[in-house]
Amino acid sequence: MIGRIKVVDVELDAPPIPLESLEGYGGLRALVRLHGTPIGFVELPLSDAGFTAEDLRRIILRRLAEPIVRDHLRDMVESPLPPDGVGVEELPYVSHPVSGGESPLITAAVCTRDRPEDLKLCLDSLVRLDYPRLEILVVDNAPKSDATQRLIGDFYPRVRYVCEPRPGLDWARNRAIVEARGEIIAYTDDDVIVDPGWATALAEAFRDPEVMAVTGLVVPYELETEAQVLFERYGGFGRGYKRKYWRIDLEGCERALEYLGTGRHGTGANMAYRCDLFQRIGAFDPALDVGTVTNGGGDLEMLFRVLKEGYLLAYEPAALVRHRHRREYAQLRTQLTNNGIGFYSYLVRTAMKYPDIRGGILRFGMWWIWWWNLRRLVKSFIRPSLFPHDLIWAELRGSFVGLGRYSKARRRAAQISSYGDGAPTLPSKLAPSKKTATENGTSVGVRMVDLCQPLRVLDVAANAAVRIFVTFDGRPIGSVTITNRHQPVSAARLREAIVDDLGLRLLGQDPKLSTDALQESARVALHRRYLAETDGADGRSARLDDEIPVSVIVATYDRPDDLRYCLRHLSAQESARPVEVVVVDNHPASGLTPPVIAEFPGVVLVTETRKGLSYARNKGFTTSRGEIVVATDDDVLAPPDWLERLVAPFARSDVMVVTGNTFPADLETAAQQRFERYGGLGRGFVPREADIAWFKSFRRRAVPTWDLGATANAAFRASAFAEPEIGLMDEVLGAGTPTGCSEDTDFFYKVLRAGYTIQYEPSACVWHKHRRDERALRSQLYNYSKGHVAYHLMTLLRDRDPRAVWELTFRLPRWHLKRIISYAKRRLLGRSHYPLKLTLLEIGGNLAGPFCLWRSYRRVKRDGRSDPYVRSPRQDDSQDKPLSTYAR
Repeated sequence: MIGRIKVVDVELDAPPIPLESLEGYGGLRALVRLHGTPIGFVELPLSDAGFTAEDLRRIILRRLAEPIVRDHLRDMVESPLPPDGVGVEELPYVSHPVSGGESPLITAAVCTRDRPEDLKLCLDSLVRLDYPRLEILVVDNAPKSDATQRLIGDFYPRVRYVCEPRPGLDWARNRAIVEARGEIIAYTDDDVIVDPGWATALAEAFRDPEVMAVTGLVVPYELETEAQVLFERYGGFGRGYKRKYWRIDLEGCERALEYLGTGRHGTGANMAYRCDLFQRIGAFDPALDVGTVTNGGGDLEMLFRVLKEGYLLAYEPAALVRHRHRREYAQLRTQLTNNGIGFYSYLVRTAMKYPDIRGGILRFGMWWIWWWNLRRLVKSFIRPSLFPHDLIWAELRGSFVGLGRYSKARRRAAQISSYGDGAPTLPSKLAPSKKTATENGTSVGVRMVDLCQPLRVLDVAANAAVRIFVTFDGRPIGSVTITNRHQPVSAARLREAIVDDLGLRLLGQDPKLSTDALQESARVALHRRYLAETDGADGRSARLDDEIPVSVIVATYDRPDDLRYCLRHLSAQESARPVEVVVVDNHPASGLTPPVIAEFPGVVLVTETRKGLSYARNKGFTTSRGEIVVATDDDVLAPPDWLERLVAPFARSDVMVVTGNTFPADLETAAQQRFERYGGLGRGFVPREADIAWFKSFRRRAVPTWDLGATANAAFRASAFAEPEIGLMDEVLGAGTPTGCSEDTDFFYKVLRAGYTIQYEPSACVWHKHRRDERALRSQLYNYSKGHVAYHLMTLLRDRDPRAVWELTFRLPRWHLKRIISYAKRRLLGRSHYPLKLTLLEIGGNLAGPFCLWRSYRRVKRDGRSDPYVRSPRQDDSQDKPLSTYAR
């Protein structure tokens, strides 16, 4: 069952507002704004650790740093820049420009049919708009009662009511065109709540005289039911947070495939047109959309017609509305079926209207069946958790039904039109004002603009594209290319292209500064601006509360001397918080561990007779009573400040795992040196984070969770073990099992897949005693190689993650081949090299991985799984025995 998701708004330019009423929600989706403009969203799970507005801001600044910077840059170039430039630290403080100029009269048209409850919410949002020149028009489409008319008459004196007797959404849209008094007609639906800045954003987009149609952003009003969450997962109505422009090259040879999919440009719930456009390209086709047997496609067909006739279509995300998705699963299935019917009805209509592109439409229709329907259907069987196949089947069936629906709907529309019911009709259609052909339909113009001067319209109608060289006080800093299709380029469009392509180079900083250095400086500046009250200048979180208890788990197997050294270092930890140390003896029959534990009063000893590091660690996890649980090995030595450095990032509630750096305790033998050359256990000296965005960023390559650290030096929020999507470590993997290792990388994979954050903190370092002799090293590398393949097979078999296939069949063999080639080259040149026998050993381990995984599965089936973690850490207060303060 898919959990509810809390939908909230976050305005970065305002103080953080406490997050309330999160009880009962499994996740949170935050629409992020800057100066009222939506710049993106973040979605994350909610855990028992609690969640604050400051936590959310940190996540936003980490995930959306690029669009936040882009928005500030856009504000910056609204005015000429000073000759000395703008410093990175000043960028977040650049003032946001206030729009000016005359406001055009906008008619907001709401087409409705017998849904007065939904309509009331929509009208409430429309009448609250502070746009100075707004007409609100409701078109009641073939109503069965006078409920809508009474609603408007009783409560909305500002709203004009019109009844359109002919059934069909496009009949209603056409009636709105006739009745509209505004220069611009903006359509929205009765199940939509418009944003306060909606009309203003549309007016700003139409300030470009070339723009003839505008679509806007549609976000979910709520995600309270499974059907609503599934619809967003399926694609929803949102089309991104970047302003976009489209125009078709009428003189070129662009394929229909490139512009037939007008659904990517917007939706009928949020679209606006210049009213005189319909006199040039015609009205909506009444044979399409809701209220006819086609059930949709009217908005898509009109957007396509705008492009096909050579006009400019813009997407403006600041023109925001919220849509109330279908709440019931059956309603969603019907909606998706109708989506398929409407889309292919639109394609049939277009093929009939434009015979010159029928071949492209046929190819596009076939490609769409494969790419959108069949490909997703196959994925749904491979990974059922992604999306239910019955919903994909519903849309696929609708697609085939739609092929025969348009002709029937067209005949019905002709019958309705011939009834002569006295309904108004559109003015006669004018000839389209298409551009005449130029001498060179592919020419590219060249222009130069200086950011220290005002940006103006570029008159480049003679060119199909224009390359613009951008200078800063006469110094070139880059170039951008705009495909203008023989039309002028407005200042707004020019500004958008410059910001998108040149980014932080617009600051006019020293050209020797690297992009990475500028991005890091911008990140620090954003944290200083938006988290100054809660964090330091670099945006780091405060330390973890000293009252939060920590448990340290040490699993051991007959290494008393190593264990003794490990516990001595743990007893020297400098921490004021309650700390317990739990040692798990994975071979109690030997009797070697209890005498060591007797030397350290306060250490808890538990036993686990089932062999395997995962069994042992899981026993420690379920025995522990700390809210934070730390895992380390018996051959690890920790400096006194290690524990506090490792647990500090848990001050952020979204962090579920923290890993630290691991150094070699000594490198006295050849085996120890070779292990470091192999890669060792260290993961570098730069802090970094991984979250769901990082997890999803790997499209083909497997997620490299092994780069995040290892459980020789890792800490976990105890609530992770109770999460259904995470749980304990998988006993099939790990040291002491046939697979040999990778229980930690598998656990990291599950944490990231569940939507949580893993932070690597290199200052939390420990010292590891590497294997000293060649035989032990060979055994270790062989186990690593088996476990690596076993881990990928686990993600394929358990999680249906196809990226494992690419990793095992391409990337891993290529890695070994490179190692072998490097060995040959270095040996010929007489240089030191990684031994070939170890590479061959690793290959052998990889090949043994599948069989060892099978053996491990059989072993776990025989011995059973670990007891589940069922106790919440918050119940520690009820324990009779207090947590011991073991650390100093």
